[in-house]
Amino acid sequence: MKFRIHHLAILSLSALLIAAGCGNNAVNSSTTTNASGAAEATALPESSKLNIKVSFYPIYEFTKNVAGDLADVEALIPAGIEPHDWEPTAKDMAEISDADMLIYNGAGMEGWVDQVLESVSGTPLITVEASKGLDIIEGTEEEEEEADHHHEEGEHAHEEEEHAHEEGEHAHEEHSHDHGGLDPHVWLNPTLAIQEVRNIEAALAAAAPEHAEDFKTNADAYIAKLEQLDQEFKDGLKDTKRKDFITQHAAFGYLAKQYGLTQVPIAGLSPEQEPSAANMSKIVEFAKEHKVKTIFFETLVSSSVADTIAKEIGAKAAVLNPIEGLTEEDRSQNLDYLGIMRQNLEALKSALNE
Repeated sequence: MKFRIHHLAILSLSALLIAAGCGNNAVNSSTTTNASGAAEATALPESSKLNIKVSFYPIYEFTKNVAGDLADVEALIPAGIEPHDWEPTAKDMAEISDADMLIYNGAGMEGWVDQVLESVSGTPLITVEASKGLDIIEGTEEEEEEADHHHEEGEHAHEEEEHAHEEGEHAHEEHSHDHGGLDPHVWLNPTLAIQEVRNIEAALAAAAPEHAEDFKTNADAYIAKLEQLDQEFKDGLKDTKRKDFITQHAAFGYLAKQYGLTQVPIAGLSPEQEPSAANMSKIVEFAKEHKVKTIFFETLVSSSVADTIAKEIGAKAAVLNPIEGLTEEDRSQNLDYLGIMRQNLEALKSALNE
């Protein structure tokens, strides 16, 4: 569907590059929200296909599986690009203006979205926050839970991490990619991914009600796969020898909470945040005390911090993928969200049973 909207309000490129505050629960004025918080979009005129822009890979995967062949779905953030670093260009803004819908994760993940929402206010563009209505946790919740499970060394390590995160926010104030204190990584919990898929389904059905049954059929089929994935995680992680894991980036709070684990992050919610020397020392001490043999790092960013700690304690470094984008290797192996999540499950099972 080529549903041309009125041109955006004049927005200079310099203004585009100023990242708005990441926390955002607003929707475009052309949408409303229902009791559950999911977007209710005004129905669009009948035509061939919906033209949908999405922010980054997980939202692309969920939207494509719901829309099927009834929409042209394109991610704004290219494959292999760390989404925390991305900002829309004038070309991206023009493509958004030509679209029928913009679907994004929300909960502070897309630091640029506030600027976009302000620009399209009053236009027919339908904007959908996929995480709307979900129980969003604070970025430090995993550290608070950690205090209930570990010795004083672990507690101090996480207190130090929290201070380092605050310092990092001040140091990068001009180009901040923090999440406003919220953890946006909901897609890493399959049960929350299901809720995002339902929110997307509801928005598509409202925009193209003549295809509502098709969208429901597609969503049901994909959700069945997500439910199977959830069961695999439950079965695979319920009897592991240990329940804590060290990861370079605090992206796995929702996954850990869902399956009774505790993530011990070296740095905060932003993968580009550098931990302080004091916090590095505390993490090393914690790892030695708890005989940690695997330090997890992630794709799309440098593994140097994880490698340093692993070398210090005689452990190995391994990937735990936050699925913020596909790498060339992922694409060459035809991996998708479900496949990478299963790789994450195997990585966790291995590390937690050492």
